[in-house]
Amino acid sequence: MKNTLTIAWKETKTYFASPMAYIIIAVYTALASYNFVSSISGVLPEATIRGFLLPSTLIFALLAPVITMRLLAEEQKLGTLELLMTAPVRDYEIVLGKFLAALASLVSTLVPTLYLVLLLTWFGSPDMGPILSGYLGLILFSMAAISVGLLASSLTGNQIVAAVVSIGILILLLIIGEAESYLGGVFGEIVRQLSITNHFEDFARGVIDTHDLVYYLTFTLFLLFLTVRSLESRRWR
Repeated sequence: MKNTLTIAWKETKTYFASPMAYIIIAVYTALASYNFVSSISGVLPEATIRGFLLPSTLIFALLAPVITMRLLAEEQKLGTLELLMTAPVRDYEIVLGKFLAALASLVSTLVPTLYLVLLLTWFGSPDMGPILSGYLGLILFSMAAISVGLLASSLTGNQIVAAVVSIGILILLLIIGEAESYLGGVFGEIVRQLSITNHFEDFARGVIDTHDLVYYLTFTLFLLFLTVRSLESRRWR
């Protein structure tokens, strides 16, 4: 665990030492604020943060690959990954450390949006249940998106390729639910269960379903497992 936290802390410091971190936070805050203002329709007492929660899934699907694309791909390109793997640190500690750093980086973009919650509580009396569940849903969505980006980053030494691959996978997982109405039956249900956004909608409505929790956690753990296996395979190349 010590090695994991050391790697996570190092990656987090590297991320926030670059201008990209603050650009990403500023861009997301601006988009979230715009979506929030557009959705309240001038009725603050009845407004919720749902207006920026749902669009945030698409934004996070684009931001997560930007954050994760360099984590393993750059190490492979510079040859430092081999040095790291020969150190007294396990492959899963490397993956988990970088995952925690990326998660902290992406979730940090949500911090400025707390002022939207303050606006609602100041001018109205919103139900805090949907607000808390909405933020929980975004954190779980972030975990899933980052695991996709981390896996893509482990498969190539090119950051751009890693970003494009992970964006493609995440966009597919975002829109695949639309095919449910065309398929129907068992196949429609399978497609609906695979959609990464369908499991988020309950959180945005204020409903915390264990089925959705299990989906995000299982999805994340499975992709992290594949990432570890990808690193282990490099030992045999």
